[in-house]
Amino acid sequence: MQSVAPRPSAPRFGRLDADMADVESAIVRSRDFLLSQQHPEGYWCGELEADSMLEADYIFLHTLLESGDPGRLKRALTEMMRYQNEDGSWSIYPGGPGNISLSVKCYSSAKLMGVSADDPRLAKCRKWVLEHGGVVECNTFTKMYLCALGEYNYDAVPAIPPEIVLFPPWFYFNIYEISSWSRSILVPLAIIYAKKPFKKISAEQGIDELFVGGRAQAKLRLRMDRKSIISWRNFFIILDRLMHWAEAVHIRPLRKLALKRAEQWMLARLEMTDGLGAIYPAMLNAIIALRCLGYSEDDPQVIRARDEFEKLGIEEPASEVMPEPTFRMQPCASPVWDTAQAVYALGEAGVSRTDPRMLKAADWMLSKEVRHKGDWAVKVRNTEPGGWYFEFNNEFYPDTDDTAQVLLALSKVDNPRERYQHQVVQRAIDWEFAMQCRNGGWGSFDKDNTKMIFQYIPFADHNAMLDPPTVDITGRILEMLALYGYSRDDKRVARAIKFILSEQEPDGSWFGRWGVNYIYGTFLVLRGLDAIGVDHLEPEVQQAAEWIRMVQNADGGWGETCGSYDDPNTRGVGPSTPSQTAWALMGLLAAGDDRSDSIAKGVRWLLTRQEPEGGWDESMGEGAMKQSIITGTGFPRVFYLAYHGYRQYFPLMALTSYKRAMERAALGAGG
Repeated sequence: MQSVAPRPSAPRFGRLDADMADVESAIVRSRDFLLSQQHPEGYWCGELEADSMLEADYIFLHTLLESGDPGRLKRALTEMMRYQNEDGSWSIYPGGPGNISLSVKCYSSAKLMGVSADDPRLAKCRKWVLEHGGVVECNTFTKMYLCALGEYNYDAVPAIPPEIVLFPPWFYFNIYEISSWSRSILVPLAIIYAKKPFKKISAEQGIDELFVGGRAQAKLRLRMDRKSIISWRNFFIILDRLMHWAEAVHIRPLRKLALKRAEQWMLARLEMTDGLGAIYPAMLNAIIALRCLGYSEDDPQVIRARDEFEKLGIEEPASEVMPEPTFRMQPCASPVWDTAQAVYALGEAGVSRTDPRMLKAADWMLSKEVRHKGDWAVKVRNTEPGGWYFEFNNEFYPDTDDTAQVLLALSKVDNPRERYQHQVVQRAIDWEFAMQCRNGGWGSFDKDNTKMIFQYIPFADHNAMLDPPTVDITGRILEMLALYGYSRDDKRVARAIKFILSEQEPDGSWFGRWGVNYIYGTFLVLRGLDAIGVDHLEPEVQQAAEWIRMVQNADGGWGETCGSYDDPNTRGVGPSTPSQTAWALMGLLAAGDDRSDSIAKGVRWLLTRQEPEGGWDESMGEGAMKQSIITGTGFPRVFYLAYHGYRQYFPLMALTSYKRAMERAALGAGG
């Protein structure tokens, strides 16, 4: 149900504006709705949705380890199967094309749960998979899981030797030169590769039928690049084959030491966290790795790892929409991120700086400050710990983006512990500057994590080996620094601006690494440039604003699908969504546009789609096929996220920004 359309006011600047009374009413309802979502402890935490891989892997894990609640596993199967596409495949985002790795995982998990190969749903999937090359086209992570069930050959997957943990930090190929998330996924996976777990399953549960021409005839080994014989890809494939040969003839002089070091690395990072890396794949791999190392089911480390993993699950009872109960997994929790965004949005919307709810949220965020050195400190030495992570607990992995947003949020609160908060803020700003990369930008978890050669390693086919500087994070950090008194006169700020401008696309937009996609990147850059004092009339700013106006949908909103990561020609193209419309509006306002028809239409789009209780819906499909639209990015082209909080706090921020712009314009006209 939608609210009544706003009343038009008298035309201003030749356009049809929304009545400011309606804007103010929408802000109040949105503000009150967001406050109603606050947890009694002071934080916000919206659900995170991802694709069906999570349920498929959940079934795989419990099958391999002969564990799990049978009822919950059955409900996970129900949840997974309801997202199968008409062509038989599964997609990594709603409305997207089928994905071979995900489709094979879902097919395999369905068979593990007793679904027959003759089932029409699996028959359609099988046909699709074979038409797209079969199992051999899956990524390394999928093949590794299949190996554990005897459905693929360990000697045919890219080698992930645990010896990689032995390389010292000064060595070119060391684990701290790959992204933090890949690091936490690959170290336990290297243990799994070394131990090669195996569980025999029945022929009825197997997937031999997914190999083109049959498994016996399939060419499982990595194929070399014939077009360019001398290439890094071919170099690593040859190296991979040498490692497999050494594995086969047991030339592994450092294996025992490597396994011990990998075990110690993993156990250390299971402390002060919600599971290894506090992210789903690493947590799943850690459970398997612990069991491979001989830890029993009742060992405290295994129990804790399992408990943290199961906490990510959400039970959904039967309803009119879904006649059967379902169970789904989240990839992680996002309380620090959601709380920082909510507090900032509420502060912008006029909630008092001394409101008890704001103070409680601020104190909760302050309690999550990182005070121990994590992986980031390997490359950033002599810097005091500071900053924040994304989840409830993840002490080893603070990130620059959450830290910037928390600092923005804390600026909206007058804390009675003013001196303490000031000290925390200064530590965090110092940490942010220490994390600035050589080119002036900021990555997320590490500094100068940019060695492109790592993308050619055979097991790097999950497209997430690096954590390079990005303009979206850099834009947010500029906005934060401006709020705390930094200006373009600061050399570090000047370098950041130079980095951002060097990354602008020919059409005026900027790529969005952590949100979908160019709308996200462009809005954050424009807010950062505006806050730090870059003139609205600069050609880069005006070109970006014109791009935003150009990609506005006919209905007045904005949208962009994950497909723009695969095909940049589709940037800015997609059905309108509340979060992306809010981003576009904030981008235009940051560029000095408070007069265009685009602004007026966008605001009216948000107003007419606000629900009576004050929130917004951001989903597609009906009934059992209803899914949240993806506007968050995990790994481009591989893994995407739907943040349930985005549809609430970003529209509130946009409407508040619009209201302030109109008030400034009115004052200017009156002057």
